[in-house]
Amino acid sequence: MTYDVHKNDKHMKKINITLLLFSLITIFSSCNDEWKDEQFENYISFKAPLSGEGIANIFIRYRDSEKTVFQQPLIVSGSTTISKDLNVKISVDPDTLNVLNYERFQNRDDFYYRILSDEYFSIPSSIVISGGQNTSLMDIDFTLKGIDMTEKWVLPLTIEDDLSGSYKANPRKHYRKALLRVNPFNDYSGTYSGTALKIAMEGYEEETPIVKSEIRSYVVDEKTIFFYAGNIDEERQDRRNYKVYVNFNETGGVTLSSNNPKMNFKVNKDASYTISEQMDAVRPYLLHRYITINNIDYQFTDYSMVPNVNINYLVSGSLILERQLNTQIPDEDQAIQW
Repeated sequence: MTYDVHKNDKHMKKINITLLLFSLITIFSSCNDEWKDEQFENYISFKAPLSGEGIANIFIRYRDSEKTVFQQPLIVSGSTTISKDLNVKISVDPDTLNVLNYERFQNRDDFYYRILSDEYFSIPSSIVISGGQNTSLMDIDFTLKGIDMTEKWVLPLTIEDDLSGSYKANPRKHYRKALLRVNPFNDYSGTYSGTALKIAMEGYEEETPIVKSEIRSYVVDEKTIFFYAGNIDEERQDRRNYKVYVNFNETGGVTLSSNNPKMNFKVNKDASYTISEQMDAVRPYLLHRYITINNIDYQFTDYSMVPNVNINYLVSGSLILERQLNTQIPDEDQAIQW
């Protein structure tokens, strides 16, 4: 009998190829089936990215007589959407804020973030994330009338554990927690350019004046803001004693005032303001709005910088605020590019 080696080799190659193809089909089928299952944990998290200050800035339209609703996003991690409703419990978390304050500021408690008083907000005790979804929005109602913005207000939130095990809070603190610094705004508040505002000590008016590149203003009510007098800012422990109130009227006039008689605050000239708008030359959807406060001219006394010594200052010039608004976004707090 003659044994055909070449014929047998061909037959074995066909068998090997068939087995290889079958193995590949089995592997790919197995891989495809794996992707039908959850690859990660369905953790519940806040979407509240931190700034360099360790908090998440949120901007709330100030209204005297009505509430403003801010929608805080919650997200579900994972490779698949959840199949059933989740009832996620939310609470205020002062402990995390206390830790942040000490780690950042140590014993300088005048720099501490203050927990927002419950008279200024209300939150639901839980929020439902519907089955088939991986996000939800939690409504936070703010009523900020009378708030004192010399303090740095923060609303610290946390996702509570669920004893029944129906959901898991994200174990990473920056996802499970939301440290929301509340920044109320009106039509005139924000950070002004101070390069055209001169600050001079009395008797040294001919010397080179003090100039601040930026002057931050804070909301008082719908038509009023305040900033700190002269070169005083948030770094001063006694900053609340040096507030200059700026009230804008409908006819373009500006009234400057102070409620602290120790400042010896005096206005030397009537101020005014103008508003101008211009569309961006490159991005046609972007609106530039400029608010200019003209003819600022006042004087005040810094009575606490040096014990038992009064230092008198003269302040004159103008301030300019620029707001950039994305006209394609309907929500005002989101449209303004902070």
